[in-house]
Amino acid sequence: MSQPNPRIPMLSVEDARKAAAQVEISEQVAELNIFRVLLNHPILAKRLNDLLMTLLFRGKLDARLRELVIMRIGWVTGSDYEWTQHWRIARELGLPEEDLLAVRDWRGSDRFSNADRAVLAATDETLEKGAISPETWALCRHHLGGSEELLELTTAIGAWRLISSLLQSVDIPLEEGVTSWPPDGRMPGSDSA
Repeated sequence: MSQPNPRIPMLSVEDARKAAAQVEISEQVAELNIFRVLLNHPILAKRLNDLLMTLLFRGKLDARLRELVIMRIGWVTGSDYEWTQHWRIARELGLPEEDLLAVRDWRGSDRFSNADRAVLAATDETLEKGAISPETWALCRHHLGGSEELLELTTAIGAWRLISSLLQSVDIPLEEGVTSWPPDGRMPGSDSA
């Protein structure tokens, strides 16, 4: 699969680091292709970075649940970059490969807890209808606990849906040397199992 050329120029790593330093984004983040594009607009990059870093590292939502949500969004929206980046993150967090692959068809899998199923249903409903149904909201409230977790769940679904749209609309490529659609190269709509 050939890599797309971003519709907005990707800054060099050096220029991205300089732009990131001006708005207090870490060098590690600045080196990611998504931020090498976003840093063409440093203030926007900073705001998105702050939101994502809050959800990733300072949030109340369980990391497993968050990563299942992100992987599901990556799969449903066909975002190779999102799936690929969060495959690595989820594996580093200890999520089993089988669970990540099962988000492809989570309703037909026995790998998920009731809490997992509630957040995956919330994700699908938001992607399909723009909102979480009252029934699924009640399940999420039961399994997640308080208002902070529910707000983070809703925000995480919206944030990574936004990121998926951005990645695909701007044609942001995977980082050099990164393998597409881990672990098996299967992508949405493919006939391979």
